[in-house]
Amino acid sequence: MKLIDPIIQFHNELQAIRRDIHAHPELSYEENRTSDLVAKKLAEWGIPILLGMGGTGVVGVIGNGSSKRAIGLRADMDALPMQELNTFEHTSRHQGKMHACGHDGHTAMLLGAAHYLSRNRNFDGTVYVIFQPAEEGGRGAEKMMQDGLFEKCPMDAVFGMHNWPGLAVGAFGVTSGAMMASSNEFEVTVKARGAHAAQPHKGIDPIMIAVQLAQSWQTIVSRNVNPNDAAVLSITQIHAGSATNVIPDDATLIGTVRTFSSNVLDMMENRMRAIAEHTAAAFDAEVDFKFHRNYPPLINHPEQTAFAVEVLRGIVGDAQVNAAIEPTMGAEDFAFMLQNKPGCYVFIGNGEGDHRNAGHGLGPCNLHNPSYDFNDTLLPIGATYWVRLAETYLQSRPA
Repeated sequence: MKLIDPIIQFHNELQAIRRDIHAHPELSYEENRTSDLVAKKLAEWGIPILLGMGGTGVVGVIGNGSSKRAIGLRADMDALPMQELNTFEHTSRHQGKMHACGHDGHTAMLLGAAHYLSRNRNFDGTVYVIFQPAEEGGRGAEKMMQDGLFEKCPMDAVFGMHNWPGLAVGAFGVTSGAMMASSNEFEVTVKARGAHAAQPHKGIDPIMIAVQLAQSWQTIVSRNVNPNDAAVLSITQIHAGSATNVIPDDATLIGTVRTFSSNVLDMMENRMRAIAEHTAAAFDAEVDFKFHRNYPPLINHPEQTAFAVEVLRGIVGDAQVNAAIEPTMGAEDFAFMLQNKPGCYVFIGNGEGDHRNAGHGLGPCNLHNPSYDFNDTLLPIGATYWVRLAETYLQSRPA
């Protein structure tokens, strides 16, 4: 593994930064302390900063030479509304808030890269280090773009990275094309007519209609989606009734739909709506159909993915880079940036959890788990990747 020596020597400070952020988690659009910390560090290192994009977002501008070429490197900063079960020294100080997805580590890795790049400007062009708020459901990437990210910081490509538990430390995973799924929610309420449970013929039973919908919707994936495509339709909540002897007026189904293709998503939403409306009509009932699209599929661009893979191989070797990793049905709002700029998103291995200090929770070291903790061994690895990516992009290509 070819890591950058000054970044290795900076590891202890990066670890202290990471653990400080972990101990003070902030939810989407509340990352005031975190963004202040990031801005303070960038300013200490002589890096001009832009504040306020996306509310609490911070962008550092590291330039050198005369080239107009530019690259964007993005990390997310927000935590999750979860209670941490870990009890080690850097555990969350805030009840009901936790860095359970490693955004503390993502922020620290990008700070490590910014520190090195500010002192060793071995490139010709501009590196934008993007510290984004509100990835966890808040569409922070979209909000930064709405606030003029790509206009104020014109870049040719943008890159992202996320830690991945279960993937070995020192290993990376990436794939060209669809890497993560779209995230979508539905809430469908069947509006019928309540009655005494002993006299069902006097009402229209919304629960039986809801059961019909739950079963019929499953045929969309099995009979309407091309078997070569991938899709998930999960009903995660059904709400109806309040008494054992009353047929209620309505029943609500709530859940999620995930796809790797916008065309498949369009088809699934249309089929769900049609099935719901026609099934309800067959029972003389109505439906209130709500379908909310949260994040689009994350689609890596082929050229930038091939470029990232070559940079990774130069750092950790061929065997440690899986360039055809299996896509995940998880979602990520970096997808919005990749809809507007070419780029690539990679996974960096977080290991199996044996790095955790004494006092960790009894659960697995998985994302969004109350026993999770970011692996600090990754800090110089991820920072080295960011640096080599930027240096190579702004050196080896024509201006």
